[in-house]
Amino acid sequence: MSNDLTVRVPLRLPSATATFTIGIAGYLGVNLSPYMISALQQAIGADVLTASWIITATLLATAVTGLAIAPLCAGPRRLAVARAGLALSVLGFATAALVPAPGAVIGGLIVGGIGAGGAVASGGAAIAAFTNPDRVAGFNGLANRAVVTVILAIIPLIGLAPIDVFGALAIFSVVALLVSGWLPAAPVIAPKSPVAVAEAVPVEVPPTAAVPALEAAAATSRALPSPRAVRIAGFTLLVTFALWAVSEDSLWAMAGVMGGAQASLTPEGLGLALSGATAGGLIGSVLLMIVGNRLGRAVPLAVLLVGGGILKIVEGFVTDQTTFIVVFIAWNTLYALAFMYFVSTSSALDADGRWSAPLLAVYLVGSSLTPVIGAALVEVFGFQGFAVVLGVASFVLAVPVAAVAAFSTRRERAEAAAAAAELQEVPA
Repeated sequence: MSNDLTVRVPLRLPSATATFTIGIAGYLGVNLSPYMISALQQAIGADVLTASWIITATLLATAVTGLAIAPLCAGPRRLAVARAGLALSVLGFATAALVPAPGAVIGGLIVGGIGAGGAVASGGAAIAAFTNPDRVAGFNGLANRAVVTVILAIIPLIGLAPIDVFGALAIFSVVALLVSGWLPAAPVIAPKSPVAVAEAVPVEVPPTAAVPALEAAAATSRALPSPRAVRIAGFTLLVTFALWAVSEDSLWAMAGVMGGAQASLTPEGLGLALSGATAGGLIGSVLLMIVGNRLGRAVPLAVLLVGGGILKIVEGFVTDQTTFIVVFIAWNTLYALAFMYFVSTSSALDADGRWSAPLLAVYLVGSSLTPVIGAALVEVFGFQGFAVVLGVASFVLAVPVAAVAAFSTRRERAEAAAAAAELQEVPA
C-alpha cells in the first residue's frame, strides 16, 4: 500500500460517524456480554456456565474473524468487508432474537460474532485514515463509551429477553450498515512523483530550483523507516497489546470477587465502581482530544502503564470499600487513556490501517479469555500475589510499548515531511 500521507483526511462528521459507529457495532457484543448471558439462559434454558462459554465462543469468533480479515481492510475491499460483516451481524443476531429454537439461537450468535469481526477490522483500519491519530483516538473513545453507556442503561429498562438484547445488537448493526458508505477509503497507489514523469518524457532540466527540490524530496524519502522496521514495530505492538489486555481485563473480571473478599465490597459498591470507571474513561477521552499529539506517545504510554501497574498492586492490598472503589476508578481511567494511545500508535504506523485493523481484534482475543486466566492466577497466587503479577506485567510491557510509540511518532513526522515535499511544484 501507499505510504503517502496525503491520503489521510481531516476528521469530518460523516466519515467520523461511519468509522465510530461501525467500530462500536463490532465491539457492542463485548460490552453487552453480561446481558447476553442472561438472555441466552432464557432462550435455551442453559445454566450460567454453559451460557458463558457460548458467549465466549461468540466473542472469540469476532476476534478470530477480525484478525483473519484485517489485511483486506488495509486495501480497496474495506467497505465491502464492513458491509458484509454488518449484514452477517444483522442476520445472526436477528435470528437469535426472533427464532426460539436453541440451535438457531446459538448458530445465530456465532454468525453474528463472525460478522462483528468484519466490523471490528474495517472500523479499526479506517481510524488510521485520519490526520492527528491521537485526537481521533480520543474522539473514538468518547463516542464508544458514550453510546455504550446509554445502551447499557436502556436495555435493562426494556428487559433482558432475547428479543431485547440480541435485537439491540441487530438494530445497531443496521444503523452502522446505513452509514457505512461514509467510511474513509484505504490509500490507492498512484504514481505522483515528478521523477516518474521525467522518466516517461525525457526532458533536459536546467540547473534551477528544481534540482534542490528533487534532492530534498529524495532525502526526505530516504529518511522514512524501512518496511521491515515498520513490520517489526507493528508485530511488537500487537503482541504487547494482547498481553496488556490480558493483564488489564483480568483485574476487571476479578474486581467483584477480590473486592468482596478483601474490602467487603457490596453489589451496590461494585456498581458504583463500574459506573465510575466508565465516567473516568469519558474524562480520559476528553483529555486526549484536547491534548492531541502535543506530548508525543512514548512518554504518555510509559507513564500510563507504570501508573496503572502501581494502582493494580495497590488494589490488591486495599481493605476498605471506599478506597477500593476510588483506586479502581483511578486505575480504569489510566487504562482507558492507555488504550486510546495504543490505538493512535497503531494508526500512526501506517495510514492504510494495516496495524490498527488487527489491533482491536487482538484485544478481543485477550479479553475474552480473561475470566478463566484471572481465576487461575488468583488460585495460584492469591489476591495480593495476583495484583502484584499484573502490576509487574505492566512495568515490563512499558519498555517495548514506549519504544514502538516513539518509532510511530518518528515515522509519522517523516511521512508528513515526505508528503509536504511531494506537494512542492518543480518547474519543468
